[in-house]
Amino acid sequence: MRQVVLDTETTGLSWERDNRVVEIGCVELIERRPTGRTFQRYLNPQRDFEPGAQEVTGLSLEFLADKPCFEEVVEDFLAFVDGAELIIHNAAFDIGFLDAELARLGRQHGCMRDRVRVEDSLELARRRYPGQRNSLDALCRRLGIDNSHRQVHGALLDAQLLAEAYLALTAGQSEMGFASETRADAEQAAAALVALAAAGPRPQVQVTDAELEAHFARLAAIRARAGSCLWEDEADVAAERTAAVAA
Repeated sequence: MRQVVLDTETTGLSWERDNRVVEIGCVELIERRPTGRTFQRYLNPQRDFEPGAQEVTGLSLEFLADKPCFEEVVEDFLAFVDGAELIIHNAAFDIGFLDAELARLGRQHGCMRDRVRVEDSLELARRRYPGQRNSLDALCRRLGIDNSHRQVHGALLDAQLLAEAYLALTAGQSEMGFASETRADAEQAAAALVALAAAGPRPQVQVTDAELEAHFARLAAIRARAGSCLWEDEADVAAERTAAVAA
């Protein structure tokens, strides 16, 4: 079975308001084992960020100015994901944005679900941990995955973390009748987690204390305005602030 763990970063929260994808990050798994193959592209959105989005991603229009547009990478992206099962945290968000990007190019590419199956890891987490916070940061803490270097959101970094979280989250499925893993299978799955963690340095974005403060302030403003914030919940922001100060 071929799976691709996917994440995107965008100029805002809603593709219906013509927000665009600014980064795509993918990690390939074969039979639940990381292959080392990844796909990552920064994209020129050809529009400005909505308030708050730039601070969350750590990206700027200046940095993205010389990056390709989605149209220039679409064939490579589709070739990487075609036929796979996509693992996405809050899949409706990312699939909505990717379908909107495809629709801008005409009808020749169809939509994402014409090409892939989709597994929403957020729904998996909610079923396993009902009533608890199940953001990616919360899952990493709960499952013992080191995300201390995640100071801002990045698509490839988040896809790598989600791959680790997904493998840990679903490692016990055989006990629930979803799979028929042997002891060797379980050992290989555990080895896959180790291999993914040791696959090499994850991309890191160095930010200043002032930028961190602006990041947290913007998230708080979004939450105050909207009542919630898709990027982080209040506990996760507090935990990130504590980790940043301790560092």
